[in-house]
Amino acid sequence: MTQPRELPIAGNGDVVLVRQHVRKVAVEVGLSLVDQTKVVTAASELARNALVHAGGGRVRIEIVHNGVRQGLRLAFSDEGPGIPDVQQALTEGWSTGNGLGLGLSGSRRLMDEFELVSEPGEGTVITVTKWAR
Repeated sequence: MTQPRELPIAGNGDVVLVRQHVRKVAVEVGLSLVDQTKVVTAASELARNALVHAGGGRVRIEIVHNGVRQGLRLAFSDEGPGIPDVQQALTEGWSTGNGLGLGLSGSRRLMDEFELVSEPGEGTVITVTKWAR
């Protein structure tokens, strides 16, 4: 993949497509099998969050470089209601739905870099990166 790719997240089928594409690019980047599993799991959780909490969104998938290291960066964005208390949302076990409250905090733990920007009424952007070792 030479250029970043953007995929919509509008239904359950899109979550599956995001997982498949992320796995393909993770292999291309040279992530270990364990790191491939981590990045696909995080992508699945973040895509599902966009669908459930914002009614959908999109993900930008790109290969990034830091010197000689190569990595995979995913930017999930939506135009949903936003997150009123980001710190609370990142607390393990806290959930606004019927989930286990592991989506955001678990995704943060699985990735090397995690950034969440959200404003109530403005939507959310979550950017995560996993570096090849």
